[in-house]
Amino acid sequence: MNIDMIRAAAQRLDGHARKTPLLNSPFIDKIAGRRVWVKPECLQHTGSFKFRGGWSALSAMDPDVRARGVIAYSSGNHAQGVAHAATQHGVASVIVMPSDAPALKIANTKALGAEVVLFDRGSEDRDVIGAELAQSRDLTLIKPYDEPQVIAGQGTTGLEIATQAAEVGVHEADVLICCGGGGLTSGIALACEAEAPGLRARPVEPEGFDDVARSLVSGQIQKNAKLSGNICDAIITPQPGDITFPIMQRLCGPGLTVSEDEALNAMAHAFLRLKVVAEPGGAVALAAAICRQDDIKGDDVIAVISGGNVDPDIFARGLATLS
Repeated sequence: MNIDMIRAAAQRLDGHARKTPLLNSPFIDKIAGRRVWVKPECLQHTGSFKFRGGWSALSAMDPDVRARGVIAYSSGNHAQGVAHAATQHGVASVIVMPSDAPALKIANTKALGAEVVLFDRGSEDRDVIGAELAQSRDLTLIKPYDEPQVIAGQGTTGLEIATQAAEVGVHEADVLICCGGGGLTSGIALACEAEAPGLRARPVEPEGFDDVARSLVSGQIQKNAKLSGNICDAIITPQPGDITFPIMQRLCGPGLTVSEDEALNAMAHAFLRLKVVAEPGGAVALAAAICRQDDIKGDDVIAVISGGNVDPDIFARGLATLS
């Protein structure tokens, strides 16, 4: 896993992925006590950064392997990214999704052309299910984060951040990233190391599901005690990846955590001030920028909104935090 793979992925993504902007609001700046620059990957195809990794992985495959079809497991955003990329390549996709994933994500994944297989994340192992289906149907598994070409695709977000930050005169800042298994975080960290070394990646997670933050402190991979029970479903994973963790350990600053209420409030601010829709898991980085002021240094901070696939009732809960 290296910067050359990320640059190659950027070439393959050119003309297929959106180059999302870097946004700023003086209202959010005032709340946060510094300038907050927001990278809205909720505006990416399928509503999250995951399309980048899906397209990167599929476009890098041998054509004969790709033609047999692909399989992925995801709570929704990786599912949609892979499903859309597979359909665009004209190949079949099977997606293993938890039964408690947001209804919007399940429906969208089906609409994008995938066959959806549901499982109970509290009692069943998605890795086992995915491996069995891959073997029985001769499908290629595209892992959600611990896969080099997926990380390379997510890292293209970091290449854009490096260029856009320089354009607005930001050369030193923490880059706060919504973090599950670490694919986006490690990809951005590698891109910033090469293109903008003054930008430091920092993972942000929901309280109670901070396996990455704890792993960075201990120096060893830590697991989450449970895998459900939080509205930030998009970034709840068992543990950091074997590929992603060493990258984060080498390049990332300390992890941050936020509460469900803080994530919901950040969703409301993103909508009111930036006119973008964020899902809870996609809003935790912005929540940290707003609510963890004392844990961030410098005049600028960059926050990635990683996704915007939110059910209407949850979005309404977010908006209600401002009433």
